[in-house]
Amino acid sequence: MHQLYPLFVAIPLGVAFLVLLFPRSLTRVVEGIVAVSEVILLIMVIALIGHEPFAYFVGEWTPPFGITLVSDNISTLLLLVINIVGLLSLLYSFKYMEMYTSKIRFYALFMLMVAGMNGVVITGDMFNLFVFLEIATISSYALVGFGCEHEELEAAFKYMILGSVSSILILLGVAVLYATFGTLNMADLANSISTNGINKSVLFAEGLFIMGFGLKAAMVPFHAWLPDAHPSAPAPISAMLSGVLIKACGIYAIIRIVYHVIGMTDLVHIILMSMGVLSMVVGVLLAVGQWDFKRLLAYHSISQMGYVMVGIGLATPLGILGGVFHLMNHAFFKSLLFLCSGAIEYSTGTRNLKEMGGLFKRMPVTSSSCSIASLSISGIPPFNGFWSKLIIIIALVQAGYYTIAVITVGVSFLTLISFVKVQRYSIFGDLPEKLKGVKEVPVLMGTALIILALLCLGSGVLYPFFGDTLLEMARDAIMNQQMYIQLVLPGVP
Repeated sequence: MHQLYPLFVAIPLGVAFLVLLFPRSLTRVVEGIVAVSEVILLIMVIALIGHEPFAYFVGEWTPPFGITLVSDNISTLLLLVINIVGLLSLLYSFKYMEMYTSKIRFYALFMLMVAGMNGVVITGDMFNLFVFLEIATISSYALVGFGCEHEELEAAFKYMILGSVSSILILLGVAVLYATFGTLNMADLANSISTNGINKSVLFAEGLFIMGFGLKAAMVPFHAWLPDAHPSAPAPISAMLSGVLIKACGIYAIIRIVYHVIGMTDLVHIILMSMGVLSMVVGVLLAVGQWDFKRLLAYHSISQMGYVMVGIGLATPLGILGGVFHLMNHAFFKSLLFLCSGAIEYSTGTRNLKEMGGLFKRMPVTSSSCSIASLSISGIPPFNGFWSKLIIIIALVQAGYYTIAVITVGVSFLTLISFVKVQRYSIFGDLPEKLKGVKEVPVLMGTALIILALLCLGSGVLYPFFGDTLLEMARDAIMNQQMYIQLVLPGVP
């Protein structure tokens, strides 16, 4: 695995350019190529689980002079989530994207986005973090506007402008750190900062990173782009954006910088907790009144990322565990919800909840999957969302944050109300006359829904069997800055 590690970027990047050489008549061949490449990536990730952490030096140039790729337990968890959701979104898109033109360009952009996210997760270099971030986000700008309708293009333009602001902030932060310490290697930076202490330049750079990556993660008050971008994108892209992109390019980057490069401080703890609580509350309040299914889900992405940020910002072992667990759970149930919304729109031609009803009679697979995802995000046992929310709430109580714990419970209750409305107006009730001829979605789309629904149930029920080998090891990796430094710079005491 040590020698194969760069393939997490090389495979999707190579496939992205390769498929553009194929004519439209060979679209099925292209679909086979991208599917096989994602299966290979997923197999490689599974092989990494339980593997000893290691650092790969590109061209055998040792840090801080060369480019470093790092494999630890938090990067493995993110790689697993990205490539599970990526594979299932691809399977779903084979039939769904027939509504659009130029499927081959879609697959090329999709694989570019996967390459960028994989690169963000495995890199150990600040500038390459920025480069991979741009690969992922620039391809996502094009994918949001892929339908070329007025709504899609407007959302993509807004997303691009705010995303560019985010990128400028991040690049400026990288420049400040390089000017201060003369290195871009994350472990070398971490060693220099821990040795010399946090000065004003480091604080300034950290503020830029929190704003820049906070915008990528759509945390309040940097969330303005998300409610337009996620509903406008094709359903598989909405699933990728909400399920993995805002995590890999936002939350994960904050975790890596705050815990491993600079180190957690009381000030950052307060900022992250405040952003998390604000995102939870604002997101759910904006979602409750929505009747556009995909826009409702977009606002819930903001709210649910607030849970993750609260857990990560709490900086206790149980809080970080809950935040990491909810990050994984959200990837499963939110990507499932967006794929369900796309399936409903695919069959009914509408996203308006008021124009639906009684779909369980005509679309049992989609309806059952949507119900499971709704129960998961609402925190109903035994589904995965309940356990991760419970861990975060217990961690808040143990740390003495009783008010925030009560707010967290209240937000979960409002989430439940919101999804009771979804179920009432879309799945149950009377089937409108104009939807009498509605049929279930094609097999590949239904297969993706079923697998994600099983993951929502399985990751909750089976947590005792995988938690200590995956989630707790990821938590330990986050909390151990010195282990990260020694992994890349073995000679450092």
